[in-house]
This record gives sequence, structure tokens and C-alpha cells, in this order.
Amino acid sequence: MPVKIGIIGGSGLDDPDILENRKEEFVETAFGKPSDALIHGTIQGIDCILLARHGRKHNISPTNVNYRANIWALKEAGCTHIIVSTASGSLQEEVKPGDLVFVDTFIDRTNKREQTFYDGKTPGCPKGVLHIPMHEPYSKGLREVLIETAKDLNIPFHSSGTVVVIEGPRFSSRAESNMYRSFGASLVNMTNVPEVVLAKEAGILYAAVAMATDYDCWRDTGEKVSVENVLQTFRENANKVTKLFLAAVPKIAKLEWADEIDELKSMVASAVM
Repeated sequence: MPVKIGIIGGSGLDDPDILENRKEEFVETAFGKPSDALIHGTIQGIDCILLARHGRKHNISPTNVNYRANIWALKEAGCTHIIVSTASGSLQEEVKPGDLVFVDTFIDRTNKREQTFYDGKTPGCPKGVLHIPMHEPYSKGLREVLIETAKDLNIPFHSSGTVVVIEGPRFSSRAESNMYRSFGASLVNMTNVPEVVLAKEAGILYAAVAMATDYDCWRDTGEKVSVENVLQTFRENANKVTKLFLAAVPKIAKLEWADEIDELKSMVASAVM
């Protein structure tokens, strides 16, 4: 089946120049407006759509991102896959700033975000109550393609990890950071939930590439997390994610995804009450 790949860029990774034949489209969904224009284009002839999670001016805080509109807009545009980048703080010594982590599960610590399309109150929302399983939030097949691509490019990475998603926009206290470490988590960030949850509800295969930008604030030595350090690490390492996505997209397009997509859509249908 033909694929169309949505790319959601986090801080510093929303450069439309990665696409050829670019065309902007401003849309509105049943759940409101997405963070910015959908930028349609191609990568080696593969249809893609780029969306800046925080807006191209980075003026939308993690809590105020309209995650439902973002995912629904990509769904309505025909995306079969979504790959995303996300800035994260490392909770483990071996996950160094600049390393990529292909997260495979999450711990949700957010408390202000709409986490379902099936809310029963939005005009045009799907009918019923959806109890979506989350034992495997991220697409295994899509993660494997990204991991193999990182190997081919000799990019330092970790093939799995748990991400703790906090509400933000503030960073963690030291006590919180150590608590998250006690969970066995690898990373802490502010955006992966409800994005991954909504993608699953929408029947879209989703994978996240988390870049460690700092060591959060749990270490006794070294600099603590700050906006300045986060942005500096991103500027120095953003090319890794750009190269990864540019190389991964044609690999994704060459594979057959019908079975995995059908399985996901059947799971969603069976989870509606």
C-alpha cells in the first residue's frame, strides 16, 4: 500500500528544507487548528507532511499544543505513518547528551491534556468510549526501521527506553528527577503524551526519536538543565535526526505495512464501547 509519512518536528527540528516540492496548507479540524501549517512535500519522491509541534516560531508551550488537532489533521491528510523528534532530559549516565533514544514505552505524568478523540462532546468526534490498549504504544516495525537506519549512519543511539512525560513547561525538581530515575526510566520530556496515544487512536503507525539534550538535574556534578544548554545541544546535534529521517523515509516506503495497519485499526475498533 502507498505510504504518506507525517513528520512532527520538535524544538530545532522543524526545518521545511528537508522536503522537496513544498506547499503550505493551513487547515482546521473538528478539534481546532493544528500548531501551524501542514507543509506538504516529498523526500526522494515519497509523500510527506511536516508539522512544527510548537509552531514555526516556537510560541506554543507543551501544555498548549493542540495534539488532537495535529494528529487529526495528519490523519485527514492521509498519513499512514508518523515519525517525530522530541527533546528530552537524560535520566541515566549512559544516555549522553546528543544520543538518540528510540523509546518503546512511557510513563504519563501530565494532567491537563485531552488524551482521546472519543470525548463524547466535540461535534464530529468518533462515537463511543475508547479504551485503547497501551502495552506497546510505539510501532515496533517503524522503530526497527529507524534503529537500522541509525546503525547504517553510525549515529550513537539506544534501541529502547522509557520516557517519563511531564506537564511542563517548567523543568523537574531534583527530587522529581530522582523519583523518575527510581522508575527505571531513561528520559524525561514534555510532549510525547498524548501524541503517541492519539496516533494510536487514529490508526496511524507512530515512532519517536528522542534526543537527550542534558542530564536533567539529578547528578551531583555537571551543569543542570537549562534552556540555553538544551538549545545548544540541539543546534550541535539536530543534523543527526535530519539525516536519520531523510534516510529512513525511503526505507519505510519500500516495506509492506498493510498487516500492521490493519491490526492497529482492528484493535481500535474492538476497543470502542
